[in-house]
Amino acid sequence: MEIVGISNPAGAPTDQGQDQGQDRDQNRPHRRAAFLVVAAAVFVSNLDLFIVNVALPAMQQHFHGSSLATLSWVLNGYAIVFAALLVPAGRLADRIGHRRVFLAGLAVFTAASALCALAPAVGWLDAARVVQAAGAAALMPTSLALLLDATAPAERPGAIRAWASIGGIAAGLGPVLGGLLVEADWRWVFIVNVPVGIAAIAVGARVLPGLRRNEKGKQNSKENGTENGPLPDLFGAVLLTAAIATLTVSLVKGDDWGWTSPQVLGSLLAAALLTGWFLRRSARHHAPIVELPLLRVPSFAAANTAALLFTLAFSGMLLTSVLWCQQVWEYSALRTGLAIAPGPLLVPPVALGSAALVRRLGPGRLAALGTLLFAAGIAWWTAAIGVRPGYTTELLPGMLLTGLGVGLTLPTLIGSAAAALPPTRFATGSAITTMVRQIGAVVGVALTVSLIGTPDGPQAALDGFRRGWTAVIAAALLACTAALALAAAQRRAAAK
Repeated sequence: MEIVGISNPAGAPTDQGQDQGQDRDQNRPHRRAAFLVVAAAVFVSNLDLFIVNVALPAMQQHFHGSSLATLSWVLNGYAIVFAALLVPAGRLADRIGHRRVFLAGLAVFTAASALCALAPAVGWLDAARVVQAAGAAALMPTSLALLLDATAPAERPGAIRAWASIGGIAAGLGPVLGGLLVEADWRWVFIVNVPVGIAAIAVGARVLPGLRRNEKGKQNSKENGTENGPLPDLFGAVLLTAAIATLTVSLVKGDDWGWTSPQVLGSLLAAALLTGWFLRRSARHHAPIVELPLLRVPSFAAANTAALLFTLAFSGMLLTSVLWCQQVWEYSALRTGLAIAPGPLLVPPVALGSAALVRRLGPGRLAALGTLLFAAGIAWWTAAIGVRPGYTTELLPGMLLTGLGVGLTLPTLIGSAAAALPPTRFATGSAITTMVRQIGAVVGVALTVSLIGTPDGPQAALDGFRRGWTAVIAAALLACTAALALAAAQRRAAAK
C-alpha cells in the first residue's frame, strides 16, 4: 500500500490543488520513508510483547526464587502503565503535534529497552518496563494518527488494516525471534529494540510530517483542535493505573490469599471504588482520560467492548501456549517459538486479505466469525492436548484456528472503532481502543496465572491449564456477543 497525501475533497482543479498535487508527488519518497519509520516503531513495540512472553521462563530460571506470579508483573506492569498513559499521550499529541510526541516516545522506549537489558534484579526490570511502557504509550496512538493524517479518507480503511497487520507480523516473527534471542540470553529480547529505535529516530526526525512548520500548519492545528486544547487529566491517569493495578493484584494473589479472604475482597472493592471515582472524574473534567461521549457512540462502544474481551482471551492463549510448551512438554525457547509461530504467521495475510469478506459480511459479523474460530482453537486444545508431546495433532490445529480468528477479528474491530471517530479524534480515539485492549491483556494474564496456579505434577498442570483455557473460551464467546452488537449498531447507523 502506498501512503500519499490527503487529496482535495471537492476535486476542484484549483491552483492550490495543483500545487498540493505537485507537493505530494515531490514528497512521495518522504511519505514512503515516513511509513517505514512508523512501521518500524509499531513493529518493535508489538514485538516486545511476544518475545518477552517467550523469555518469561528463562527469566524465572535466571532470577532464582521468583515465582510465575512475581514475574507476571514484567508483563502486567508494562501493560498497566501502557493502558493508563495511552489516552493522555493521545490527547497531548492532539494538542502539541503527533510528530513531536511520537519521536519523544520512541526515544524513551529505546532508552528504557537498554535499561531492561541491564536490570540486575526483578524489581529493576519492573521499573525499567514501566518507563518502556510510557514510551510505547506515546508512540502507539501517534503512529496511527500520523498514518491517517497522510492518507486520503477513501484509503484509510486499508491504512488501518496495514497498521494492524504490522502487529500481526510482529506476532508471527516474535516467537521465533524470541526463541533465538533467548538461546543466547534473555536480555537480548530488549537489546534488539535499541538499534531499530535509534535508526527510526534518526530517519523520522527528517521525514515525518510536522503539524506546525509554518503559518498554514498553525491554522490547520487550530481547525482540528490541536493548537490550544487543554492538557489531559493526569490525576485521572493515576486513578486508572491504581484501579487496574489493584484488580490485577487481587487476581494474581487470589490463590495465595484465598478468594474469599479480606485481602482479595478488599482489593476488588478498592478496584471498584477507584473505577467509579475515575468515571466520575472523567464525566466532569474538561480534558478527561476517557471522553465518555465517545463511549456513547454505539459502534465505537461495541467495537471496544469486543476488543477488550477478545484481547483478554488472546493474552491468555499466548501465555498458556508458551508455558505449556516450555514447562510441561519441556521444549526449549527456540522450539517453543517455532511451535507457536504458525498461528501468528497467519494473522497478516488473513488481515490484509479479508477486505472482501468485510464488504460481504460486514465488520461486526466478520469479527464474530473470527471470535468463534478462535474459541474453536482453544476448545481443541482443551479436548486434545495431553502431557506427552503430540504437536501436529494436538497443539498445531488449535494454533492455526486461533491465528485465523485473530486475523479476522482484531483488525476488523480496530478499523470499526476508528471509522466511528471524527478526524480530530484519531489519536485520542485510537488511544482509547489500544487502552481497552491493554486492560484486557492485563486481566487475561492475571486470570491465567491465577487459574494455572503452581501445579505439582503433569496431571495437576493439565487440570490447571484446562481451567485457563475454559476461561479463554468464555471470554472469546463474550467477545462474539459484543461483535454481534457491533453488527446491529452498524446496521442501524447505515439505515439512518
